[in-house]
Amino acid sequence: MSHTMQATLKDGNTVAIKKTIMASSRGKTHFDDELKIICNVHHRHLIRILGYCNKGPSLFPVHEYMDNGSLDQFLYGDKSMNLNWRQRFEIIYGTARGLAYLHEQYHVTIIHRDIKTRNILLDNEFQPKIAEFGLLRLLAEDKTHHSTKLAESMDSCYVAPEYAIHGQLSVKVDTYSFGIVVLEIISGKRCHNVKGDESVGQSLLDHAWDLYDSNTHSILVDERLDPSEYAIEDVKKIIEIALMCTQSPVSARPAMSEVVSLLSDKSLYEMPVRSTFHEEDIKIKVDTLASVSSNATNSSIQLTGR
Repeated sequence: MSHTMQATLKDGNTVAIKKTIMASSRGKTHFDDELKIICNVHHRHLIRILGYCNKGPSLFPVHEYMDNGSLDQFLYGDKSMNLNWRQRFEIIYGTARGLAYLHEQYHVTIIHRDIKTRNILLDNEFQPKIAEFGLLRLLAEDKTHHSTKLAESMDSCYVAPEYAIHGQLSVKVDTYSFGIVVLEIISGKRCHNVKGDESVGQSLLDHAWDLYDSNTHSILVDERLDPSEYAIEDVKKIIEIALMCTQSPVSARPAMSEVVSLLSDKSLYEMPVRSTFHEEDIKIKVDTLASVSSNATNSSIQLTGR
């Protein structure tokens, strides 16, 4: 278990300290190993781990403090405000760049496994920084790991179907979650339910696919956005990229480096195709599967501390 505290250092800088209580010395060792690796991850769109303290049964990682808090608060929380289109696009683009670094540019492949709006923090300029590396998987390059362990705290609407149903874990799990986050950013709606006369109880992803199938996906755009701030064709393209990220099978999803390229240029791309997975089936699977131990391989490092 863990909780985060705000602290001020002697030099006046504000930091966040996450107290993590480990249930066993083995768990502490694993989390200690995780922190040693994460402390070397440096990227503009990733929360910087400044250091950590190892005392008794607890670990205290110290990381950057973000004054603006998390993205979910600005979309539909206590800090709810009208993020303009430029800010929303920069958050989408920056998050994609951060994930591309974790997946493809660091010396080991890092799978975040819990990408959601709550885990995307915003700095003073509303630039995104991906946080919460407590559920990481570090894999050797070009390897895919299979596991049936699902964290009970994970929100089912963000979980990729192959992970929820078969326990198959790869970088494309993050790609799927990113696609859901993009739909939330564009619509200003939570992923698990779309409120409307005809769509109560429907997931945001299913709603987005329905609109896409009828070529009316521009309806998804948050009503709080000023239409003069964006070109509707650009927004439709980003919705289509988000849907591409949620496709099944896994091979149909683009790598995050490809997503970055698609977001930054006007090149043609293959249109997304809706899969046959049903959101409710995934939710039931996530809610009912028991957590079981994962098998570590010689080519992977499992990180379980949180």
